[in-house]
Amino acid sequence: MLGRGRFGDLVRTQLDLFASDEASLLAEAEAADSMWTHADAEQSEERYGDYQLVVDAIADRLYEIRESYAATLDSRVADDYREAFNRGAAKRYPRYASFLEDD
Repeated sequence: MLGRGRFGDLVRTQLDLFASDEASLLAEAEAADSMWTHADAEQSEERYGDYQLVVDAIADRLYEIRESYAATLDSRVADDYREAFNRGAAKRYPRYASFLEDD
C-alpha cells in the first residue's frame, strides 16, 4: 500500500490503528452510503446529509491523527510527513481523505 519512504511504516501503522479504533465509524459510513444510494428521490437529500456528517467525522479524525504527529516534528520534516500521510490515507480511504490534499 505505501512505499518504504521515510514515513511509510509509521503512516501504515497509524492507519491500521485508525481502522481498528474507528471500525464502528467506518461501518456507519458504509451503512449511511448504502442508505443514501438506495434512497428514493424524497429521502435522497436527507440521507446524503447523514452520510456527509459521517464522512466529515472520519475526515476530522484523520486530520487529528496527522496533525497530532506533525506537531512533534520540525516544520520541514512535518511537511514531508504530511505528504506521506496524505498519500497513505488517500490510497486506503479515498472517499474520506480527499480533504487532506486541500489543507
